Amino acid sequence: MSRLVTTVLPAPGPRVSVSLLHELELDDGRRVLLLDDRGFGSTASWSQVTRADVERDARTCVGPDEPFGDRTADDMARDHWAELAARAGVPAPELAALPHDVELHPDVEARLG
Repeated sequence: MSRLVTTVLPAPGPRVSVSLLHELELDDGRRVLLLDDRGFGSTASWSQVTRADVERDARTCVGPDEPFGDRTADDMARDHWAELAARAGVPAPELAALPHDVELHPDVEARLG
């Protein structure tokens, strides 16, 4: 295992709207899909957001999620990493310790202000 990668893919339109692919990259370059059901949007236009904004929001959206009810942040993180680790077939602590890179699709790069 070498890293976690979140790829930011654009949706059509003048407003910020993206979908995210969250993957585990293996040492040989192959990737294992962890999440493909996340994304975010905004009423802002692309000219109003920066690469740093998109990277921050992408990392936030792929989790761990915010605590709710009587759940703590530690509960949420533990369950998040356990679920992703089960999908990838790897130990959760090792997965959680990997660096997390965000890659922007070229169309997203071109739209940034």
